[in-house]
Amino acid sequence: MQWISTAGGETISGYNGSKRSPIGIGGAIAVHAVVVGAYLLMPKEVIDTFRNSPFTTYAIPETPPPPPEKAAPETDSKIPPKTRSQPTTVPDTIVDTSTKGGFTAKADDHPIFDSGARTIEPPFTPPIPEPVLAEASIDPRALAAFQPDYPGAMIRQGMEGKVVVRVTIGPDGRVTDIERLSAADEAFWVATQRHALRKWRFRPATRDGVPISSTKVLTVHFRLADV
Repeated sequence: MQWISTAGGETISGYNGSKRSPIGIGGAIAVHAVVVGAYLLMPKEVIDTFRNSPFTTYAIPETPPPPPEKAAPETDSKIPPKTRSQPTTVPDTIVDTSTKGGFTAKADDHPIFDSGARTIEPPFTPPIPEPVLAEASIDPRALAAFQPDYPGAMIRQGMEGKVVVRVTIGPDGRVTDIERLSAADEAFWVATQRHALRKWRFRPATRDGVPISSTKVLTVHFRLADV
């Protein structure tokens, strides 16, 4: 600032007579606005005061180092030579069969259970059951035609009698053979023989349910009352 003295003795300021430049004033305002805006736009992290955050420490257990690996034993890569196997000779067992009630086996040189002689009993054989037998019998269906025809000559003479025979019965129930044991008359025997081979039927004998051949003794009566 300049002070100027005039002729009348007055002192006048250097700024009173001069004009302020509008460009300079605008430039000053712009600079202040930039400074204020920069302050306002500054991040909070830059403005705030840095504070140290507390931290917690703890001990970390030390991990023991792994044990050293054992080295694999070295094996001999050579193949052992093959040995020829010798056959084993087993001594024969001597059996003495001279004793009664079983036989005695002589113990070998290296017994397994005992060192003394032992008696082996023969295996038990269960008794065989007796077969079930059933005798032959007259077939009820042939019973009505079982009586032989009465000989006419014997009727005219008024004679009666009987015949005893032994018949062989096959598995089918038929008479395969007949034998005369006794007869009151030849006519009675012939009539009985002929009729037995043709008409007689039986239920065959069986052994354990299986039909078999058998024999049977029968007596045939001839009576005039039955004629």
